[in-house]
Amino acid sequence: MNARNLITILSMMVLVGTEVFAVAIAAGWAIAGLFELGDTVGHVLMGLFSVLAAWIMFQLWQRATSIDPLRAAPRAARR
Repeated sequence: MNARNLITILSMMVLVGTEVFAVAIAAGWAIAGLFELGDTVGHVLMGLFSVLAAWIMFQLWQRATSIDPLRAAPRAARR
C-alpha cells in the first residue's frame, strides 16, 4: 500500500467532494426557489443532483487511482 498516494487522493477527494456536493445542494435549492416549486420538489432536486455529484466523485476516484496507484509496484530484486 502506497500511503503517500492514499493520503494525496483522500485529501483531494475531501476538498473536491465538499465543493461538488455543496454545488449540488445549492443548485437544487436555487432552482426550486427560482421557479417557486416548493420544498418537496427542492428536496427531490437536491437528491438528484447529489446522486450526480456522487457519480462525479466515483469517476474522479477512478481517474485519480489510475494516475497515482494505491498499490506499490513490486521492487526489482536487489543484488
